Amino acid sequence: MSSVAPPSSHLVHGMGLALETPRWPAITTAEADAILRRFPAAGRLVGLRWHSPRPFSAATLVQTSRGEFLLKRHHHRLRDAAGLAEEHAFIAHLGAAGLSVPDILTADSGATAVIAGDWSYELHRKAPGADLYRDRPSWTPFLSHDHARAAGAALARTHRAARDFAAPARPPRPLVASFTILPAADPQAAADAYVAARPALAAFLAPRAWQARIAQLIDALGEGLADRLANQPSLWTHNDWHPSNLLWSRDGAVRTLFDFGLATRTCAVHDLATAIERTAIAWLDLGNGRDDTIADADAAAALIAGYRTELPLSNDDVETVARLLPLVHVEFALSEIDYFTAILADPDQAALAWDGYLIGHADWFCSTPGHAFLAQLTIAASA
Repeated sequence: MSSVAPPSSHLVHGMGLALETPRWPAITTAEADAILRRFPAAGRLVGLRWHSPRPFSAATLVQTSRGEFLLKRHHHRLRDAAGLAEEHAFIAHLGAAGLSVPDILTADSGATAVIAGDWSYELHRKAPGADLYRDRPSWTPFLSHDHARAAGAALARTHRAARDFAAPARPPRPLVASFTILPAADPQAAADAYVAARPALAAFLAPRAWQARIAQLIDALGEGLADRLANQPSLWTHNDWHPSNLLWSRDGAVRTLFDFGLATRTCAVHDLATAIERTAIAWLDLGNGRDDTIADADAAAALIAGYRTELPLSNDDVETVARLLPLVHVEFALSEIDYFTAILADPDQAALAWDGYLIGHADWFCSTPGHAFLAQLTIAASA
């Protein structure tokens, strides 16, 4: 068997720009061989070709006698068999609707996940398309506005295909998006309920004046938002739409979409606002002396323009997206804190997710550059 560099040298993306030692060890050749034997269609292992730098799980591209596959491993407290089945059902639905998504293999048990010790495994056939962004951090802007436009069109096609997927929202899980606070008539009560359902998160936040801080952000940035969201049609959405979750064709179109770990029931404007929040603002440069230049309203407008080539989006919808943008990350940021506390027991990373991510990103939208970005986006997208 041949393989890439030994797992001991593998590094992953951190919360900033630097690569870090992974919390989840890289998959070894022996481990991959044992798991592949549980998937009858996988073939015999030839070697490992690449280890993913994503930090929240371990994944490797494996070569077998029957082709190339992506083997992904999660801690069972992060994704158990039931959690993976939720994602896989949505992926299968999108595939049946004609979208290019990962082909997920079935194990000898008849399930699409293999449980071994503390780990949950899933196996995908290598999907078509170029992985142009695979070594770039998640909060990386598109390489061009053409890519942003293509991603917007692909997002709309995903929403259209998802309309008749009837599964309910997923139960509370770490590192899963949700949509319970901002659309609530009483967002503060909804935030209290969200935190209370996650004991480790509640313990972390207890010594902080978190309720007052959340209330302050909602008062400053959420005026009228619940009313705008009340009539938005509910549907399952991707909720992590950034370029490194897309594979690309030679002509610059999106060829395949993947990584549905955050998918659940929200609404189209939530997914669109998340896509803009994760691609049109260079968050990793925040606090490095460039806070007035980190946002690209034209990239956001290109994503919206691409969306409109596939589905209608009114100017009022665009205004809702702009109103949602400053707070769209709040629930997932809380989920990250829950992950760092409940699973990793890492209060330092949890504090970074609270101070730098949840609070820091929202505070930027309260700044002069943040206000200017939202105004520019609304004008550019409504033209």
